[in-house]
Amino acid sequence: MNVIVINDLVKIYDSNAMQVTAIDHVNLTIEDGEFTAIVGPSGSGKTTLLNLIGGLDTPNQGQIIVENVDITAMSPKQLIEFRLHNIGFVFQSYNLIPVLTAYENVAFIMELQRAPKPAIERRTKDILNEVGLGDRMNSRPNELSGGQQQRVAVARAMASKPKFIIADEPTANLDSKSTEKLLEMMETLNQREQITFLFSTHDQRVMNKAHRIIVLEDGKIVDDYRK
Repeated sequence: MNVIVINDLVKIYDSNAMQVTAIDHVNLTIEDGEFTAIVGPSGSGKTTLLNLIGGLDTPNQGQIIVENVDITAMSPKQLIEFRLHNIGFVFQSYNLIPVLTAYENVAFIMELQRAPKPAIERRTKDILNEVGLGDRMNSRPNELSGGQQQRVAVARAMASKPKFIIADEPTANLDSKSTEKLLEMMETLNQREQITFLFSTHDQRVMNKAHRIIVLEDGKIVDDYRK
């Protein structure tokens, strides 16, 4: 089953009185349960493509269809609601709320969704235990290592059981040991919960773990293969 279908996608930015084509007529299909990395040199369009798929940016042309819903036809308000219930995000800078504990950071999205409190408590504890942080639920981000903070970020993205998770350079600020642990954890969660993961990365370790590699250059897909 296709989770994401992209048709003839174009994104153009105005930069210093010039037009820069960041995404150049991209067509792409992502299937349910994939563990896929989008790779390419800096400026190739990786982050732009993820931002478009995640509804954080809008294209100049083309369609992005998620679970048979055309998100490019949505209003900004509809997009916010759609992202809340369907897409999880993991960023290289973690983006945790500093004043909240690990538990509160993970529970936050489900609270925005107005999930019942008992369900929030159960799911938050379960997912933090699953990512190996059951004993750090009451710790704030500044009390956690970079690897632990990124695991909280993954737990937060997973907690509401989204259709897919977008991870933009999730290992960029991590050492080798933390990266290996994080990737193994995400691959296990991907297989166990069948949530689709879509990465952008420069990291060879992420590429080695990915089951599919999509190569971008100058906003175009130049290679796409499964391992």
